[in-house]
Amino acid sequence: MTKSEIISQLLTQKLVVVIRGNTEEEAYKASKACIAGGITTIEIAYSNNKASQVIEHLTNDYINSKNVIVGAGTVLDAVTARMAILAGAKFIVSPAFSAETAKICNLYAIPYLPGCMTLTEITTALEYSCELVKLFPGGTIGQDFISSIKAPLPQVKVMVTGGVNSGNAKEWFQAGASAIGIGGEFNKLAARGEFEKISTLANEYCTKLD
Repeated sequence: MTKSEIISQLLTQKLVVVIRGNTEEEAYKASKACIAGGITTIEIAYSNNKASQVIEHLTNDYINSKNVIVGAGTVLDAVTARMAILAGAKFIVSPAFSAETAKICNLYAIPYLPGCMTLTEITTALEYSCELVKLFPGGTIGQDFISSIKAPLPQVKVMVTGGVNSGNAKEWFQAGASAIGIGGEFNKLAARGEFEKISTLANEYCTKLD
């Protein structure tokens, strides 16, 4: 799958679940539960020190599935980005823009989604060939920010993360988001071992946004 094909699939699926997990097993089971519920784009956060193992395991599980995309989040540097890519990550997400991370992702033809809060950060990301940028934290920036940035930059596509939940997800799309990153609700359930409820919640998101 090419870089543009991955971006196209992310934009088609629209929902990205950010899975953290306190352990490798918790993150793995939570990811599987999300996929079973219908959300098939999973971002494994490197706040979990077993993230590479989780990415590799999931990549192997779904190697023949065209719908499941496993990426890496909370990637703070190029070294971590390369580790994630070698483990099988199909996209890299950072809380802030990193030029070195952008370069390593371009080298491996992997989409890089950096967190941005200002027009300067967004235009810098575009200059480094980022086709989709992450607006983070969404709850702080607010929905009106999307229309504000699209006035001078109508070509920019954004994924909103932070402050997005089942109650306001549809509103973010109406405001102009191309995709949303969700996770808080899912990770709370995972910490309690309530994986069946994760599948139910994932299905609810998919149903609401159909």
